[in-house]
Amino acid sequence: MEGRLFEKLKVLGDGAKYDVSCSSSGVGRSGTAYGGQMGSAAACGICHSWAADGRCISLLKVLYSNDCSYNCEYCINRRTADVRRETFEPKELADLAMEFYRRNYIEGLFLSSAVLGNPDNTTERMFKCLYLLREEYGFRGYIHAKVLPGVSPELLSGIGHVADRLSVNIELPSEESLRKLAPQKQSAGIFRPMKQILNTQAEQKTLKHAGLMGKLKPLGANISIDDGSLADISENPLAVIDERKLYKEKFAPAGQTTQMIIGASPETDRSIIKTSETLYRSFRMKRVYFSAYIPVAESSNLPSIYTKPPLKREHRLYQADFLLRFYGFSADEILSEDNPFLDVDLDPKIIWALRNIERFPIEVNKASLEELLRIPGLGNTSALRILRQRRVAAIKYDDLKKIGVVLKRARFFLTCSGKYYGDRLLEPGYVKDRILSADQIKNSLVDQDRSLQISMFDSLSSAGKEREPLELSV
Repeated sequence: MEGRLFEKLKVLGDGAKYDVSCSSSGVGRSGTAYGGQMGSAAACGICHSWAADGRCISLLKVLYSNDCSYNCEYCINRRTADVRRETFEPKELADLAMEFYRRNYIEGLFLSSAVLGNPDNTTERMFKCLYLLREEYGFRGYIHAKVLPGVSPELLSGIGHVADRLSVNIELPSEESLRKLAPQKQSAGIFRPMKQILNTQAEQKTLKHAGLMGKLKPLGANISIDDGSLADISENPLAVIDERKLYKEKFAPAGQTTQMIIGASPETDRSIIKTSETLYRSFRMKRVYFSAYIPVAESSNLPSIYTKPPLKREHRLYQADFLLRFYGFSADEILSEDNPFLDVDLDPKIIWALRNIERFPIEVNKASLEELLRIPGLGNTSALRILRQRRVAAIKYDDLKKIGVVLKRARFFLTCSGKYYGDRLLEPGYVKDRILSADQIKNSLVDQDRSLQISMFDSLSSAGKEREPLELSV
């Protein structure tokens, strides 16, 4: 790699690290060697570190440009920041991605960008790069493209047919914070592309059922460029899309995601979770990502430059997000107006259970799937295993660990055939102390010298012991 290109990659690769909305694709896009195509996106999903089958997956995560016209106060690439500015050319980045793929460095591309001039100018350049990869180089690997707020519908339509996943960052949890910290971004400019992505996917699903996919002309195939300088085919690939070829592909088949910055503005965790819930319901988001704010500038509107990133808060928000997506919780169940922040010591599912202690213990041999999913330490997989096992024989306490239940949490909230294994009757304060003690023991073991081997028969403390069950009437 020549020195100038390496310098660009170094700057723009480093600039992309603040965008965390880069994960599983959930798309099946395969190539055929005899057709001159290369790569594939596995249906099991691709992420930037590990695939669902345990394979390590690498994506080239990079900005197209960091030369931004906007001046968002929380951003390292804001217009007034004193940073080195670089911008790729479309063919330059496409060639770089293919070279990395041929050397087995990467299996896909995550492409974001600062606003170079305006959203349409930037998106057009990004589209040219992705069009080259798909149509000229036959690249069939996973591509995640960032959509810039305010982009025109025609350009969004074009980029959605060459990318597997799209993401439009909501940036901040409230419109008030957006106006204060990013005045050049408007909430309407963020939500309109989200709605277009949702509607286009719904339309394609309807066309597929009607057998019309690939027969209709794509939106933006004859887009005109205002300045008239991009009329040539090589300069404006969007104007010459082969609808028969391109529109056999789905529009953003892996869906859309978004990202919120946490800690740069004063919203409560409840406000953040309720915003996430609205995004899932309104736009069918695949994921809402949370990015702990890293202080990059002195400003009266931002936390001190010496403030540590709220990583624990970010972690708890992700746990609450899982409760929304997989466990049937609502935002109002997780947090209330009286309790607007998540507990930093315990995960939100345990806190919810302690606040609703009257619902417990739950008998695992009689509970419904919805009830089982409310038990801390018990997830979707273990709940389904319990339901299957119950058809054969009653669940015993010794079976739970084999099924995958985390007993150090779950034993306080369940019974097996009327027997309770949580030491004594439920008291929120006592249960919380016991769970925290167990976590402290686990953390102390991790911190110990790895050369010390502990016997499986060693007794660490009374907090780790399990006692005889209590008989309860269930």
